[in-house]
Amino acid sequence: MKLESGRMSEISSANSKEDFRQRTKVYASAVVRFYCTLSRTRVEVQVLGKQLLRSGTSVAANYREASRARSDSEFIAKIEQCAQEADESLLWLELLRDDCGIRSEPLIWLVRESDELIAICVTMSKNVKKRLREET
Repeated sequence: MKLESGRMSEISSANSKEDFRQRTKVYASAVVRFYCTLSRTRVEVQVLGKQLLRSGTSVAANYREASRARSDSEFIAKIEQCAQEADESLLWLELLRDDCGIRSEPLIWLVRESDELIAICVTMSKNVKKRLREET
């Protein structure tokens, strides 16, 4: 989980909330489009795909909730849920790739983006927790 240079400074800027909101929406849309390309005849692919569809779209939904949090503790809970859903999505993607033989550019992009979203969400959570400790 390596962040690109300058990524964290983007997250802390005034526009970063909207930028990250858009980034998670793009991720959710990519999950939907990827799901639509999966085989309809392979039961295991459909089961894993539906799990991915649920968790992948949940990343964007939970970030939207986090961005409207009424407290730091609510933000932390929602941003950590984003990380968990992205990590779950990564599991389904790995299973589709490793056990079902799915190989495609969208899958490669989704794996990479899942890793980055996890890292960003974990960092956001740690930063808020650190700030809260420093305030007390």
